Amino acid sequence: MLIIERSAYSPQALLSSHISSVSSVLSEIDLEVVQRVVQILREARDKRATVYIAGNGGSASTASHWANDLGKATKRSGRLPFRVMSLSDNTSWFSALGNDEGYDQVFAGQLENFANPGDVLICISASGNSPNLVRAVEVASRRNMTTVALLGFDGGELRSLVDEPVLIQTPKGMYELVEDAHSIIAHAITRCLVSDYPEAGE
Repeated sequence: MLIIERSAYSPQALLSSHISSVSSVLSEIDLEVVQRVVQILREARDKRATVYIAGNGGSASTASHWANDLGKATKRSGRLPFRVMSLSDNTSWFSALGNDEGYDQVFAGQLENFANPGDVLICISASGNSPNLVRAVEVASRRNMTTVALLGFDGGELRSLVDEPVLIQTPKGMYELVEDAHSIIAHAITRCLVSDYPEAGE
């Protein structure tokens, strides 16, 4: 029988390990890619395009949180307000699509009603392989939208499908680590947009 010392699972050791791991993956983020996402969102804001954000599970919470921040917090910049929607939030429509057309369609079905050329779709996924996000990107591509994804692990299928993949590269299964990093990226991008004050003469 394998005996594992209780100290190996002490809260202090786990906390220290997790925080250290988050710091490590954040240090490896390609900031040029993140800056391009900031620019994509700036252009969407200024053109009055709509930003749609989608995710499953913990990533659905990040999508909802980020939609709130983009919609409300960025008004402090004094620029045009964002037109932004979390596709994970409309419970009745989301569940109707899942029940009647299959869970693969819960995001794509909404985009079929709303999406216009020039709009932006942001997918948030640790694995990058969620079929409903893949279907949403397919609809977005047909509608000439710009597509972005916050991804983890090896990026999965979405990495090659979207215009701008932001990858948190980790071993597969490190969901907590990836989701923490995604939340930090969303907050950092929001801070850039909050600080994007109009220049004199604008």
